[in-house]
Amino acid sequence: MATAPNFLRQRLDRAGMVLSGLCAAHCAATILVVSGIGFGAQFLLEPSIHKVGLLLAALIAGVAIGWGAVQHRRRAPFVVAMMGLTFMGGALAAPHGMYEAVLTIIGVCFVGLGHVLNLRTAH
Repeated sequence: MATAPNFLRQRLDRAGMVLSGLCAAHCAATILVVSGIGFGAQFLLEPSIHKVGLLLAALIAGVAIGWGAVQHRRRAPFVVAMMGLTFMGGALAAPHGMYEAVLTIIGVCFVGLGHVLNLRTAH
């Protein structure tokens, strides 16, 4: 059975994976909905959504994966997640559209993979 701190870290890793999935779904929905019918562009393309998402991703990944790296002494989850956060940060500098979506989706895939590696390494 996991101790209370390990349980919390595992929950944060799972929350990070869910957040990564939601971010990827948001990007895909934005491309499909906005290019298909133009409906919802005001909400889906709001820049603050991306800034808040990156902040949440950085906080959750920093705590969960940083905590895991200290416990299991493996760098791979941390490096993979930080590479993903770098792609996500780069997406904020790109103009809204396909480039931003591609950079963000690559980033959230790496962050999600970092959380998966962190969970697997802890076991």
